[in-house]
Amino acid sequence: MGSLFRSEDMCLAQLFLQAGSAYDCISELGEMGLVEFRDLNPNVNSFQRKFVSEIKRCEEMERILGYLLREIKKADIPLPDGDVNPVAPSTKHVMGIMEQLQRLEVELSEVTRNKEKLQKNLLELTEYTHMLRITRNFVQRSTEREPLQLQYEEFPFLEKDTMMDYNSMQRLGAKLGFISGLIQRTKIEAFERMLWRVCKGYTILSYSEVEEYLEDPDTGEPTKSVVFLISYWGEQIGQKVKKICDCYHCHLYPYPNSNEERNDVVEGLGTRIQDLNTVLHRTEDYLRQVLNKASESVYIWVIQVKKMKAIYYILNLCSFDVTNKCLIAEVWCPVNDLPTLRRALEEGSRKSGATVPSFVNRIPSNDTPPTLVRTNKFTSGFQNIVEAYGIGNYREVNPAPYTIITFPFLFAVMFGDLGHGLIMALFAFWMVLYENNRKLKRTRNEIWNTFFEGRYIILMMGLFSIYTGLIYNDCFSKSLNIFGSGWSVRAMFNAGVWKDAVKTNRFLTLDPNVTGVFNGPYPFGIDPIWNLASNRLTFLNSYKMKMSVILGIIHMSFGVILSIFNHLHFRKKYNLYLVFLPELLFLLCLFGYLVFMIFYKWLAFSAQNSRLAPSILINFINMFLMQGDAVQPLYPGQTGLQAFLLVIALLSVPVLLLGKPLYLYWLHNGGGRLGMYRGYELVRRSSEEELSLMRAHNLEEGSSHSDLSTSREHQTEEFEFADEFLHQSIHTIEYCLGCISNTASYLRLWALSLAHAQLSEVLWAMVMRVGLRMGTSLGILFLVPVFGLFAVLTVSILLIMEGLSAFLHALRLHWVEFQNKFYSGSGIKFSPFAFSLLPSSFEQDGLL
Repeated sequence: MGSLFRSEDMCLAQLFLQAGSAYDCISELGEMGLVEFRDLNPNVNSFQRKFVSEIKRCEEMERILGYLLREIKKADIPLPDGDVNPVAPSTKHVMGIMEQLQRLEVELSEVTRNKEKLQKNLLELTEYTHMLRITRNFVQRSTEREPLQLQYEEFPFLEKDTMMDYNSMQRLGAKLGFISGLIQRTKIEAFERMLWRVCKGYTILSYSEVEEYLEDPDTGEPTKSVVFLISYWGEQIGQKVKKICDCYHCHLYPYPNSNEERNDVVEGLGTRIQDLNTVLHRTEDYLRQVLNKASESVYIWVIQVKKMKAIYYILNLCSFDVTNKCLIAEVWCPVNDLPTLRRALEEGSRKSGATVPSFVNRIPSNDTPPTLVRTNKFTSGFQNIVEAYGIGNYREVNPAPYTIITFPFLFAVMFGDLGHGLIMALFAFWMVLYENNRKLKRTRNEIWNTFFEGRYIILMMGLFSIYTGLIYNDCFSKSLNIFGSGWSVRAMFNAGVWKDAVKTNRFLTLDPNVTGVFNGPYPFGIDPIWNLASNRLTFLNSYKMKMSVILGIIHMSFGVILSIFNHLHFRKKYNLYLVFLPELLFLLCLFGYLVFMIFYKWLAFSAQNSRLAPSILINFINMFLMQGDAVQPLYPGQTGLQAFLLVIALLSVPVLLLGKPLYLYWLHNGGGRLGMYRGYELVRRSSEEELSLMRAHNLEEGSSHSDLSTSREHQTEEFEFADEFLHQSIHTIEYCLGCISNTASYLRLWALSLAHAQLSEVLWAMVMRVGLRMGTSLGILFLVPVFGLFAVLTVSILLIMEGLSAFLHALRLHWVEFQNKFYSGSGIKFSPFAFSLLPSSFEQDGLL
């Protein structure tokens, strides 16, 4: 937990991996997730690196696995759960897996291809059967309408007018032909119009819809088809009809010339369909057996191939030493994990059976290390909130441990309701209890995943909302009378307060100045009788507004104080006097004094003389106008103290603006102190241990102490007074103006708290009160749907929408008003090479 307050101490290390054990060593490092690799071949094309062929082999195996997974999904075979976590296969087992996958692909593709051919043949035979059955109906219907003297028995389906046209065409020597087939129902109208326009009426089209759904061979979806029969005159018309059928993707089948031939074809089709169904059923059984066998190992294969591909990708980042026949890698590693890193390399060398072990050597570096903050399942959510603003600089103070308390507390100040907080806490507690449930963890609903990942944040927000709800004495817009009111009802009646309230038909107005009415403060929170008072909002406005200012000043002052730890850690003690002290004085002399006046007014004035108390806001404004005598002072000597504080605040501005640039300029031109300044800059970039390594490295090469100083000078950037002054000017303007705007920004605590309370009260008055006011017999029945509507609106509006609004405002208060006092958030996140970070589900793999 120590690294939670500040990022881990990192170092740059060099790995010397023997060629035979490099694969196993990287595999061990991937299982542990200790180090982040640097690319030592930045100028080398991806296709020209050493292990390109191995990566192509892995991609080929991924292609085969994707094909297997699609076929398994198509067959509705359940995929195994990801309980196992196999290690990456050894290099000698890779070819075995490749051969097994290729053999399985060939077998599966052959069976699938045969199945598709059988299904296509079965579909053609089925369509042919429907065509023969429906065209027979055409023939029978036409025969019933045919005149008795019709002599052309070979064409019994032609009508009388058609026969007259046929007689004329027969005299011209034209020949009558037939084309039959099936077409999709959506195309039949356009198909009919095209026939009429192209063939000029020399065709007769008869069609009827098939009752059953037939499978589309291209898409595999069931579609409605139409059987058609076209009679035409002449070979040229027949060629045009065939071309039109091809354009509309019609399935054409031969048309029998007689009833006997049709019966023989139908009988043969029935036998062939029966045989095809038998063969197809056996083929599907065999295909399912193959897929069931493949599904048992497909999860292991997917993980192994992904790990193997990741290993070869990392090996491509290494440089190859031809002389020593080894791979050299550079990694960022936490200093505390160096012993574990050495053990991982030893284990990888042992597994590969290498005679020469791989080893690690720590090297000095001036590059800024990445930032690593270790978290657990409780702190990870709060750390994600901080890092959503920006990754912290290396070894910078981490706001996350303080955010664990301040974030849910500020949220609860805006959301404070006992009932709503209890519902939120129970929901989060349920997610915490079932956090290991696979169904809850592996859903594809992004909204649910967001709630589930932040379950501990929601739990803390709910618990703090219960606390603030007790402070506000607010539970679903109603107050709880736990300790008894501090107001005497009998005294209020004797004083005439109740009589006036009854006469005017309004709520009572609470006045603590009436003798005997107010017996003392409520033990915890706000007195419940304020819920009946007409001046309730006036009282709560004053209370919550002052509370928001107090919390805001305390929160911002805490952020300024945290900057001390950054100045001390980076060896910049001059920032304590030239940056931290002016910032703190400016904030406390102005706005800290405002908090002092609020507390002083609360303590110095009672209910009896509260009307004589001067306005804090007017006194605060007159402090800047230097008009202390214009209004009644709050306490003796107020004018002199306010003038002194104002002068201190004004003097801190030029110190904050010019102090640091002038001091650094003096150090730069100060001769002997130049090394001190540059030494500070060097220590800022590297830890003490890395500095000692640099000294040892230079001494081994025979360099003297003066050479070391010279190297430091080259490593330190040249000081520019203009750049430093510009940077400090921006910081000063932003801080001074920010103190005003940030203090006003904390008034959102007051505004959202009142808005939430009013929304809750309006919802109760408009929904629940309607059901509670009705008679006994009808009211009980009516109360059930009313309560259901009240519950739905409470969850959707007051819990989800209002909760999200309070969450976003609390997030802004931390990002802008709190973290900008000490947290820059411009670092680089530590991204270790870890197999656990690879996607584990099949949908995320991109193979489906």
